[in-house]
Amino acid sequence: MTPVYRRSLLATSLLVAVSTLPAAAQTAPATPAATPEAAAQAEALEPATPTQTATDQNPQGATEAPAGEIVVTGSRIASPSATAASPLQSVGIAQIQQAGAINVQDVLLQNPAFGTPGVSRTNSSFATQGAGVATVNLRNLGEDRTLVLVNGRRFVSGLPGSSAVDLNVIPTQFLERVDVLTGGASAVYGSDAVAGVVNMIYKTKFDGIQLDGQVGMSQYGDGFDRQVNALVGKNFADGRGNIMLFGGYSKQGTVLKRDRYTEAGSSAVDSTSRGAYVTDNDADLFTPERPYLSGFAPQGRYYAGDSTFTYGQDGALRNCESANGTAGCVNADGTVAGPDGFNRSDFRYLAVPVERYVAAGRANFEVSPALNLFVEGNYAKTKVSTVIEAFPLDSTFSNPRNSGQIPIETIVGGVLYRNPFVPDAIYNSAIDTPIGNTGQGDGLKDIYFDRRLADFGPRTSRVSRDLFRIAGGANGKFLDDRFNYEVYGVYGQTKEDQVGTGQFNTANFFQALNSYRDPATGQIVCADPAARAAGCVPANIYGAGALAPAAGYLAVPTTLSTKVTQTVAGGNVSGKLFSLFGADPIGFSVGTEYRRESSRNDFDLLTQQGLNGNNALPSTAGRFHLWEGFGEVVAPIIQDKPFFQSLSVRGAIRVSDYSTVGTTYSYNFGGEWAPVEDIRFRVMQARSVRAPNINELFQAPQQNFPSVNDPCIGVTAATVGTLGTTCRAASGVLANIAANGGAFAANQADIQGVTSFEAGNRNLQEEKGDSFTAGMVINPRSVRALRNLVVTVDYFNIRIKDAIVQTPLQYIVNQCYQQGNSDYCSQITRRAAALGPNSAGSLDQLTTSFLNSGGVKTQGIDTVITYRQDLADIGLAGTLGLRGSYTHLISGYTVPLPDADRDYFAGEIGASRDRFTTNLSYDIDGVGFTTTGTWMSQASLDDQLTGARPGTNPLYRVRPQFYLDSQIRFQTNDGFEFYVGGSNLLNNKPPYLADIGASAGQDTDAGTYDPLGRRYYAGVRINF
Repeated sequence: MTPVYRRSLLATSLLVAVSTLPAAAQTAPATPAATPEAAAQAEALEPATPTQTATDQNPQGATEAPAGEIVVTGSRIASPSATAASPLQSVGIAQIQQAGAINVQDVLLQNPAFGTPGVSRTNSSFATQGAGVATVNLRNLGEDRTLVLVNGRRFVSGLPGSSAVDLNVIPTQFLERVDVLTGGASAVYGSDAVAGVVNMIYKTKFDGIQLDGQVGMSQYGDGFDRQVNALVGKNFADGRGNIMLFGGYSKQGTVLKRDRYTEAGSSAVDSTSRGAYVTDNDADLFTPERPYLSGFAPQGRYYAGDSTFTYGQDGALRNCESANGTAGCVNADGTVAGPDGFNRSDFRYLAVPVERYVAAGRANFEVSPALNLFVEGNYAKTKVSTVIEAFPLDSTFSNPRNSGQIPIETIVGGVLYRNPFVPDAIYNSAIDTPIGNTGQGDGLKDIYFDRRLADFGPRTSRVSRDLFRIAGGANGKFLDDRFNYEVYGVYGQTKEDQVGTGQFNTANFFQALNSYRDPATGQIVCADPAARAAGCVPANIYGAGALAPAAGYLAVPTTLSTKVTQTVAGGNVSGKLFSLFGADPIGFSVGTEYRRESSRNDFDLLTQQGLNGNNALPSTAGRFHLWEGFGEVVAPIIQDKPFFQSLSVRGAIRVSDYSTVGTTYSYNFGGEWAPVEDIRFRVMQARSVRAPNINELFQAPQQNFPSVNDPCIGVTAATVGTLGTTCRAASGVLANIAANGGAFAANQADIQGVTSFEAGNRNLQEEKGDSFTAGMVINPRSVRALRNLVVTVDYFNIRIKDAIVQTPLQYIVNQCYQQGNSDYCSQITRRAAALGPNSAGSLDQLTTSFLNSGGVKTQGIDTVITYRQDLADIGLAGTLGLRGSYTHLISGYTVPLPDADRDYFAGEIGASRDRFTTNLSYDIDGVGFTTTGTWMSQASLDDQLTGARPGTNPLYRVRPQFYLDSQIRFQTNDGFEFYVGGSNLLNNKPPYLADIGASAGQDTDAGTYDPLGRRYYAGVRINF
């Protein structure tokens, strides 16, 4: 049996045994990165390789330029000694492999330059769209200000209306490295690069076959992950051509909230329903005597006259005497009569399952030095499922005219009939409630009610996303190789189809509640003849499970269809001009680009109108196009002189003409100075531009249910100052004060019953970002023991003018009641009177929209240390690799509106002032070990929620967090590698945040902190 056949058989057996395992990458050394410091960063953790079987990567990285010249991410100019003037960090393929990550997002988020992603697998279980998408967010400035490229070219968005790229569709095993350029780069790459650029660099000269597989799970026995991948590449025509094909499958398993813990204890009980704050950590919060379950229980609550009724666990109706807002009823001795509420945590996903089918390919063929043809393609299908608890229904859904009152009597043929489902006790307590402010009723008894629609099952969604992208073009050299050119075209589209359950038809439900017993037949029927003809089934809402017979008539599916398209065509010419003072020739690049973007998302008609349990989400559609021209120059001034090893200056400009905002300008200028070979200083000033995206321009008013703190809570009739005066001026507040012992109060339904509407604005203009970076690179090549050491230290300062923001809802509320700003008060609606479970004067509705308002600023210092050393040079065995990344955030704030107070985010959750990640690797004789530590300093709750500036009040702080990951791997000389590893090995539990700062439906910020706990994985990697 030949060695090749034995390896083929071994590979097949392992992959079948694992059944679902993925490709991680090759074992041969990675391609040298674009700059000396980037090369060291990308290679610092590369394992020692027993054989070099499958690589000959292209050093120029971002383009298909002929070998021998370097194109730096952040520039389009190729030269033999290009350097980065802006801070550039590279993540090599080895670092991606050694993280055991299925998705490259997980690796990038370890870099302290990235903030909390807007969408990830652990913070999107409640998303109405986009669940399971994986995005990145540089400098905490948002996904739409972080430009994601593939080989220096744009990639179609994974979210409708946005420019955010879904990293689920990027085949990790296809990557050579990822370059992260922080600071404005719009002059080189166009709009959206305000915070920086994430450039995914594909392999280009892979020759061989690579099979990879991996499985993993948590220590709790859930979150089962698996992946299997195959990469095939072939060089041909004496190395002038190459073709690579990739196919992969992965699935990341479900994790339920109830199976995890925070620092406060188990998340199995729905603690957020109690309305307690993060500082309330009493030991009895989770006891059966104080269950703090949701008041929306399957058995329902019924408000009739001055009495409130519910059903006990024994199914018996209980009279609570008065509306008290509790989940059950309070006995005479003050104890809760059984945990009669609903535990939402029994149903909630903490991590949604994501299943991916990914295919990719690329090819190039050099016809001649003047003509190199290239093409690359991507296809990905992503499937995601979400589950949350059954819908919490209250009677305000059904009859706005009657302010949510449900009649329990009806008149048919001039005869008054009683709804036969209504128990006697509720019927006898009910009254004819006045309609609105008329003071008059309609002659029919009515009630309010709320209940959990457990009869319909939990709310679920099944999402299928399909991405297709193709890019191609030609490049080459001409005029004695002094000039390069490239022409290219890109087309991409993302489609999403989503189907959901657990919702209801509002019109059908209202008709089904209006029923009577037909004296002719003795049957209970719907009162409206037209509704009966349409199949109306009478609805019994009294008691758990009572609605089940009508569920087929009431329940409706929800649907969503989206499509995003992107078309790009462009070309550029670069080359060398003349030399100044004997230095290298001046390099230049000029080019043009055309881009067209379109997006639409269409919910079902009931959802669009808010006529089911979903938010009212009208369709959004829009498009724009633009033409751009750009130019760039790098001019070496002095070279190889005392104290001037090199000195160069550079600049770039881009002019863009948008169909939406007109003409915009972006530019940058800066330089580099190396007094000696071992140290280099760099500085860059840039103006970046971001035009509004489709959602920001065209989004129809979207309904939401935000968490907002009401400043009026605690206000009395005697409270003086702006707060007291403004609160008492709002309708219903005085009645609330009188009803609650002299101080305004809000119950659970009030806190969770706020509605908001958020819309686009077609009058938006572009936002402008000014970034300044200055730093130095130390690479002591003249010292043999340190020649592989690279230290970079960079200061960054980014200020965004005319920032496109939605005015934060908490800011609107605070400005109205604490500052007395009447413009903001007009965006707030309070309930004029008590409405079912909601109190008089409680917050009802808020409105906001996108505006060019205020600004954003952030500044800090990045430090990166990379080192790789063959220890044989100092008489020891093995190879040592070290990489450390540290970011200190000096300041960061937003200004919601011009001349408004600053809203500080530096030091808040998701933007800790200090973060670092350290990777240490050691390889010897085919065995390698890597450990990674990630640390985040203490952080504070959002000052807009607490009123305390970050770091000033210890009651609103969470502790520093540290995560430890590790991997050990075993390699053989015939290209086989086996590895095992673990993530969050210390099983660090996230801070408990309840409803203040937590991700929707969770007990913590599941996008910032690891909520999954200790996890293990094992895999194989085989190269032929």
